[in-house]
Amino acid sequence: MKKKIAIQVKNLDKVYKLYDKPSDRMKEALGLSKKKKYKEHHALDQVNLTIYQGETVGIIGTNGSGKSTILKIITGVLNPSGGKVTVNGRISALLELGAGFNMEYNGIENVYLNGTMIGFSEKEIDEKMDAILEFADIGDYVYQPVKTYSSGMFVRLAFAVAINIEPEILIVDEALSVGDVFFQAKCYHKFEEFKEMGKTILFVSHDLSSISKYCDRVVLLNQGVKLGEGSPKEMIDVYKRVLVGQYKMHEDEGTNLLEDKDVAAAAKMGVNPELLEYGTNAAKITEYYITDDKGIHTTAVIKGQEFSIHMEVDFMEDVPAPIFAFTIKNIKGTEITGTNTMVEKAFLESVQAGAKKEIVFTQKMSLQGGEYLLSLGVTGYERDKFEVYHRLYDVLNLTVISDKDTVGFYDMGTNAEVHDRTE
Repeated sequence: MKKKIAIQVKNLDKVYKLYDKPSDRMKEALGLSKKKKYKEHHALDQVNLTIYQGETVGIIGTNGSGKSTILKIITGVLNPSGGKVTVNGRISALLELGAGFNMEYNGIENVYLNGTMIGFSEKEIDEKMDAILEFADIGDYVYQPVKTYSSGMFVRLAFAVAINIEPEILIVDEALSVGDVFFQAKCYHKFEEFKEMGKTILFVSHDLSSISKYCDRVVLLNQGVKLGEGSPKEMIDVYKRVLVGQYKMHEDEGTNLLEDKDVAAAAKMGVNPELLEYGTNAAKITEYYITDDKGIHTTAVIKGQEFSIHMEVDFMEDVPAPIFAFTIKNIKGTEITGTNTMVEKAFLESVQAGAKKEIVFTQKMSLQGGEYLLSLGVTGYERDKFEVYHRLYDVLNLTVISDKDTVGFYDMGTNAEVHDRTE
């Protein structure tokens, strides 16, 4: 059976004219300038995309990659500079916070405003009002002007309207990151319901765990160009290369090029600019970075895969028995896990001044999806006295990407079985 197309984008371009000064724009508008006074910025450059009915498709990319621009063109908020967009089905869109809302109206009035903009009659909105208000769950604030709302209340009401008007296509742009964790859970549960009903979902998110969990397919944009599309895992792997500058394009071939010279820059991605460091400086940590199971420098690791923590240490003095260590904390500062070369019985030797050591800790990622902080250290004992030679607190950010989170800090890798014992 042939799949039905919900959204088709062909050779889509969006070009902005960037002027050095407002007067240049005015001169061109009035036809007073013979020379071109602007530079062209391609927010989208020949992008092609086909989304089939019933698919959940995610769009990922760095800031400025064109993610929000393509959504605005699909929903009719922006006009393209070139190309064609075809949409088959009624769209409900949740784009920028407050888009489509009148700040002076109260919540109820804005529900009617949004509903009529999408094409519903007052009677149809009346029938859906209870479901909308129950989902939003903002109490009597629905009778207050929305300009008094917090960002969380705002997105609750906006999403409640978008999700309860029974669209055939739902488009969401990062808005869910504003709501609290319980509201986000409710929204994603609604996503699951939509998927089961055969609805089409298109959403932009920096939350790679959500992209991995909910998307059937992922599109990767970078600087207005579509780098590729495929399974969440495939595209997240490429995106990780983009994040650390290890993804290059051959101008003539359009294929990716990985260059060794980018590795040094990649090693510094995710570094905390306000890190705390101290020590005697008998030894100094000079390099530190994380690699995934393919050896790619990254600050994002997929749960269940192996990853390695690397550090290089220069010794300025003789050290009798250095201990190399790492610790991982959550963003609240709670130490979750860590180890060192003494515990692992990996290195119990003395080191002389002038030596350089490379230390690699390799392990399987079992932490739940989320954000973590990595600390590194070189310590040791001299005549029973504990010495800190160099310690870097919260030096790197570590993102764990997961499509299945269990309870607590880490996943035990449980295998669950249910057997029928009915006689």
